[in-house]
Amino acid sequence: MLSSTRRLLPSASSLASNNCNIASRATSMMFSRGMTILSSESKEEFKKENYNARMAKTRRPVSPHVTIYSFPICALASITTRVTGCALSFGAAGLGALELIGGNGTALSLMSDIGNSGLVLSSGAKFAVAFPIVYHYFGGLRHLVWDNAPDMLTNVDVEKTSYGLIGASVLVSGVALVV
Repeated sequence: MLSSTRRLLPSASSLASNNCNIASRATSMMFSRGMTILSSESKEEFKKENYNARMAKTRRPVSPHVTIYSFPICALASITTRVTGCALSFGAAGLGALELIGGNGTALSLMSDIGNSGLVLSSGAKFAVAFPIVYHYFGGLRHLVWDNAPDMLTNVDVEKTSYGLIGASVLVSGVALVV
C-alpha cells in the first residue's frame, strides 16, 4: 500500500524542474510580446503629459468618442429612469426643506405663485413635475412586468417597451398640462 502511494506523488526534483519550465515559458512569453520598455527618463516624461495631450499627438479620438457614439434607446431609457428618480428625491427633499425653513404653508404658497405666474411658466412647471413622476412610475411598472415575465426580456421587446415608455410618459405628462 505504501509503495502505491509513493508512485502517485511526484518527487521534489520533478516539481522543481516543472516550476523552472513554467518560469522560463512565462519569461519567454513576456519578452516575445511587442512591449515598449520605458527608461527612467521616458517614464518621467510620460508622467508629465496628460492623457489628452498624448491623444492629441496621435490624432486619434478617445474610444468610444462622444461625438460619434450614440446610446441605444434601452440605455437612454435606463439612464432617464435613474435621473427621474434622483430628481424626485431632490424635489421632495427641497419641498421638505422649504417647509422646515419657511414654516407651515410655504411650499403651498410657492406653488400657488408659480401657478398664477402665467401660462408658459405654470405649464413648464407642471410638465417638470409630472414627467419625472409619470416616467419613473411607468418605468417601475415595466420592471415589475419583467420580473414576473422574464421571457419578455428580449432585445426587441426591451427596445419596443423603451419607446413605449418614453411616448406614454410624454403623452400623460402633456395631458397634465391641461388639467
